[in-house]
Amino acid sequence: MTHFLNKVAVVTGAGSGIGRALALDLAHQGARLALSDVDSAGLAETVRQCEVLGAEVKADHLDVAERSSVLAYSDEVRAYFGVVNLVFNNAGIAFSGDIEVSEFKDVERVMDVDFWGVVNGTKAFLPHLIASGDGHIINTSSLFGLLAMPSQSAYCAAKFAVRGFTESLRQEMLMSKHPVRVTSVHPGGIKTAIARNSTAAAGQDAKVLAEFFDKKMARTTPESAAHTILRGVRAGRPRVLVGVDARVLDALVRVTGSGYQRLIAAVAARVLPTGQ
Repeated sequence: MTHFLNKVAVVTGAGSGIGRALALDLAHQGARLALSDVDSAGLAETVRQCEVLGAEVKADHLDVAERSSVLAYSDEVRAYFGVVNLVFNNAGIAFSGDIEVSEFKDVERVMDVDFWGVVNGTKAFLPHLIASGDGHIINTSSLFGLLAMPSQSAYCAAKFAVRGFTESLRQEMLMSKHPVRVTSVHPGGIKTAIARNSTAAAGQDAKVLAEFFDKKMARTTPESAAHTILRGVRAGRPRVLVGVDARVLDALVRVTGSGYQRLIAAVAARVLPTGQ
């Protein structure tokens, strides 16, 4: 896929951040858009900006963790546009908390959205992508799908799972010779609202943790992230690293193997806020 003109692109989590930036970049390049989010106000603003660019947009409130809703949604999008070419399984949430004090429900919610949301979107749209003869699935993992981080066990578990799921899917598409490319996206620190909207374990201040992320870790704009992702999609890359931090830390893991864990733990003990 060397261009997006008249291609039908599905973007979940389109109400803000990378999702909105992807929608706007795709709109600028002439794509037709199926946009969804649980944030109706944010989604409406994304739609408004895309329509200013002349894009055809179908907008829907969608919780990607609700499997039946996602399955129905995929058929609605196919019926509306007649074809589906690209699916960006991008919606996600965050949670901070050590395993010792985290509740099961907190881990389950992150897995429901960040992992099962990707599985639901992939399974629902895959038949339509195969039928298109020119399909591409783009699943958003994370830098934390390449290396683990203390207090991010739930998020890391989901994002590592997305990576494994997506890489297996790519191999299956290659073996079956289906006309569907598959890309796993690994953003580093992006200037989005995900940290500010995150929750935290009891006894931790999510606001303090979010401020640290915004000031110290978020270095890449959503617009730059979207540009990098779409460049990777056009090139058919199986993995897209977004941001200098993602590239550097990916190299660290490759060089040190499991040794990075002790290094990260030592650095985190010094610089990460306690969130108390």
